[in-house]
Amino acid sequence: MQESHTTVDPSEVAKFEAMAAEWWDPKGKFKPLHMLNPCRLDYITRQIAAEFNRDLTTETPFKGLRMLDIGCGGGLLSEPIARLGATVVGADAAAGNIPVAQVHAQQSGLSIDYRHTTAEALADAGEQFDIVLNMEVVEHVADPLSYLTACQQLLKPGGLHLCSTINRNPKSFAVAILGAEYVMRWLPKGTHEWHKFITPDELFDLLTKSGVTPVDKKGFVFNPVTWQWSISDRDLSVNYVTASTKPA
Repeated sequence: MQESHTTVDPSEVAKFEAMAAEWWDPKGKFKPLHMLNPCRLDYITRQIAAEFNRDLTTETPFKGLRMLDIGCGGGLLSEPIARLGATVVGADAAAGNIPVAQVHAQQSGLSIDYRHTTAEALADAGEQFDIVLNMEVVEHVADPLSYLTACQQLLKPGGLHLCSTINRNPKSFAVAILGAEYVMRWLPKGTHEWHKFITPDELFDLLTKSGVTPVDKKGFVFNPVTWQWSISDRDLSVNYVTASTKPA
């Protein structure tokens, strides 16, 4: 589905389409995301619970909430959020990711609406969501402001936008590109382009211009000794996440 109005970068889509079949292999090309996923989910679930006054100790705390996972890939985040009761739409510009996500959801007994489409197409169709999950996508689009504006348009008034990306500095080049792609070989060379990385100040400015209000930011920090990720209030030097709300 090729939309006339889109911020999709075809070369970026092709990179991830080539890796589509490996999404659910924890030792494959998406190993970094599998390692990061518990940390991401912790932040996501706590932000949703706080914003919508939900009790995470209940079985389906997100029941009644509609969430869009834009750039859903194989569904690594769509599935756990669906298990918590949310109605989930997973969208990806890479066509090859969708059948992978659909098959895995069926095998897991989950009902998730996966679509090969773009944020802009969904916004043009008038779709509305309580939550837009936008994780590690903005550094891959051709026009970040237009893309974030489409994400804002997809939010209901009072909705929550969660957006993570990679900072742009010498450390992020060393860790996210040299380390992850060349030394550890966690990702194929060329997966990321350093000049497309976005600093927290730049992202806050873009989010504000898009029409949402940034309310939080945290770092995702990898510890090479414990081989684990954690959430940091202070260290946003490489991976980081933001929460924004749309005025009611």
